Amino acid sequence: MKIRAGFTLGYECYQPTPMLLALNIHPSRRANLLTEQVITYDQPVNARDYIDGFGNVCTRIVAPPGVTHISTSFDYYDSGAPDVVPWNAVQHEIQDLPDDVLVYLLGSRYCDTDKLATFAWQMFGHTAPGWGRVQAICDFVHNHIRFDYQNADSTRSAFGGYMDGTGVCRDFAHLAATLCRCMNIPARYCTGYLGDIRIAPVPGPMDFSGWFEVYLGGNWYTGDARHNYPRVGRILMATGRDATDVALSTNFGTANLVHFDVVSYELIDA
Repeated sequence: MKIRAGFTLGYECYQPTPMLLALNIHPSRRANLLTEQVITYDQPVNARDYIDGFGNVCTRIVAPPGVTHISTSFDYYDSGAPDVVPWNAVQHEIQDLPDDVLVYLLGSRYCDTDKLATFAWQMFGHTAPGWGRVQAICDFVHNHIRFDYQNADSTRSAFGGYMDGTGVCRDFAHLAATLCRCMNIPARYCTGYLGDIRIAPVPGPMDFSGWFEVYLGGNWYTGDARHNYPRVGRILMATGRDATDVALSTNFGTANLVHFDVVSYELIDA
């Protein structure tokens, strides 16, 4: 299956503004590219890429005054298979986890495990370790949070999502990942493209998507508490502890988002 994906984002700055961007697809997915993924700017910008501590490709720029449009478009190969559902994947004992996975058991800015640990054990302590426990958490979060773009809040933590009972995809992912961490299942936040591929079209403009992954049986597996069923056509951009680590843009000064257009759709051969 071929997917065409890309975006155009516009940022308005009033003075030269340093920015950190996480807009490339993840290095682990670059082998799937059918065309180059090149990020372009409609203003003169010096851009420099580096790999951050989570293995993501990040870009440093200084956006000039005025509106700068940042764009990319690329074609991508996908197997067409839905997300793997690893019912037989085992949950590791903490002492057996790789060193670099341990950080995904800890609390972070938006994954406030200290506020949800007692609830998590009361709610999911009876479930069998492994994917069954992850699925029970996804079921709970899917039914507990009501998706509503009007209630998006970039400062809302997992505990806030639990208390408010409303939010967007990042709120589903933060709460599910946090509950998994509380139950000693390493969980990391993911961002990327997830178009309406092989499902009924969803009304409204497309956005980037947030989901999470859990570490079971020596591998990372996708969890999606918002949709709560295996989806086709995910394109991973970045992973981290929570949305802080995978923010599309982090600006060190005022940078207003004035244009936002994202696409991801299946290319049907003529």
